[in-house]
Amino acid sequence: MDPNKRPETMERITTPELAKAFIDEQVAAVKEQVGDKKVLLALSGGVDSSVVAALLIKAIGDQLVCVHVNHGLLRKGEPEQVVQVFKEELGANLVYVDAVDRFLDKLAGVDDPETKRKIIGAEFIEVFAEEAGKLEGIEFLGQGTIYPDILESDGVKAHHNVGGLPDDLQFELVEPVKLLYKDEVRVVGKELGLPDGMVYRQPFPGPGLGVRCVGAITRDRLEAVREADAIVREEIGKMDPVPWQYFVAIPDVKSTGIKDGKRYMGWAAVIRAINTVDAVTAQSVEIPWDMLCRMRDRIIAEVPGINRVLWDVSDKPISTIEWE
Repeated sequence: MDPNKRPETMERITTPELAKAFIDEQVAAVKEQVGDKKVLLALSGGVDSSVVAALLIKAIGDQLVCVHVNHGLLRKGEPEQVVQVFKEELGANLVYVDAVDRFLDKLAGVDDPETKRKIIGAEFIEVFAEEAGKLEGIEFLGQGTIYPDILESDGVKAHHNVGGLPDDLQFELVEPVKLLYKDEVRVVGKELGLPDGMVYRQPFPGPGLGVRCVGAITRDRLEAVREADAIVREEIGKMDPVPWQYFVAIPDVKSTGIKDGKRYMGWAAVIRAINTVDAVTAQSVEIPWDMLCRMRDRIIAEVPGINRVLWDVSDKPISTIEWE
């Protein structure tokens, strides 16, 4: 039987009872696979890696070493939440790496989207490899591979795999949720006791806010993206139903504004909210006018450097979900 093929008889995990049975099964499987050895996990704070981390902690405790790399491109409060949930509440063996300056220095002046992505990916691998090289007894690598990743990439999750590690840092994989769909992963995460803000976190691109700070990244505009995005997530998160994805992008373009009777140049924050079934096509979501006005007023009042708020009503195709 192909270990990367979901059995046709496998029941969908939709209830706490089914999630508990799956967790018990995977805890036993991980213990058998790992024994008394150590597992290394790149913990981004996203849904998949967080659920895998919580499951592995339940299975092998401090035999798991989690490495959280803060590259400065995460959403507001995310690095702090990772530390709070995993180190303080779950007692994880967590290595926190503050690599903000390192990443932003490498990205300075780079405006091509693909070049930005390559720099972020390569630098992450380098930082992760450096941290892995400091550890002893690591024989396994935990990964948040889920079933759609296998289906879409023929068994290789290139955008999440810590590929490119040096030859002396290659490990056997531990992938406890690789046969689950995203909705099932969320049910398992809920049963493991992870907070709703982590379990139901919306999709987030691998390069993070680096692709929403459109063009060459500057620290002041990156902070503006982070703060404006936090406001939009807070407000649109009150909608019922909540859209599949919603965020802010800030293009590298300035326009004239007036404040305290003086003209000045500021950025425009672009609000995007979409629904999709397969991410191949996506539809813009109607946002109530009073909510748009509230976000506009808050962003302009609370976020330095922004003097306009725009609403992106484009569908995919022809527009992509992200701006870069």
